[in-house]
Amino acid sequence: MCIAALPALGAGVGPLFAASLGLNLVSGLAQRSAAQAAAEQQYQSAEIANRSAEQAFAAQQEGLAAQLKESRASQAQEKQAATIRGLQARGAIKASGRTGLTVDLLLADQERQTANFRESINQALESASRQYGRNVDGLTAQRDDRRNQLTSNINQAYNQIPSLGSVLLNVASQGISTYGQLLPS
Repeated sequence: MCIAALPALGAGVGPLFAASLGLNLVSGLAQRSAAQAAAEQQYQSAEIANRSAEQAFAAQQEGLAAQLKESRASQAQEKQAATIRGLQARGAIKASGRTGLTVDLLLADQERQTANFRESINQALESASRQYGRNVDGLTAQRDDRRNQLTSNINQAYNQIPSLGSVLLNVASQGISTYGQLLPS
């Protein structure tokens, strides 16, 4: 439509109109290309950030696992020490040479104290294990949140790229507008 009507604009205006259309097309394609490059850069940056998030997650999880391992080892030593102390106390009670109900009560009391101490150590160990699980869940949530944000940023960048059709429609729209302004009244 516009190309067929170029002669109606006159000899001097026709080439300017065609140049205007060409510049609008080149400008639109350049904007599209720049948006594609920005989206690609965003994607590359997100890949790097995702690798970093994975490495941070692994390092933090490793640190938590080492902490739990140390806690378990320490508590195992405490349990062993409690058992030894209990056995030594029982031995001392038996070595005293006493017999009867009082000795039986002392032995039972010592056994109860040792068992209570060992149970408190077991409970502390179970609590540490549960806390480890909660901490790992928290780290996983942090990592997933970072991933989701990176994915959102990538999608947003790619959504900013104008389609080729929209670039061509924009050029045609600007051409029609310019053509209307250049027609002699």
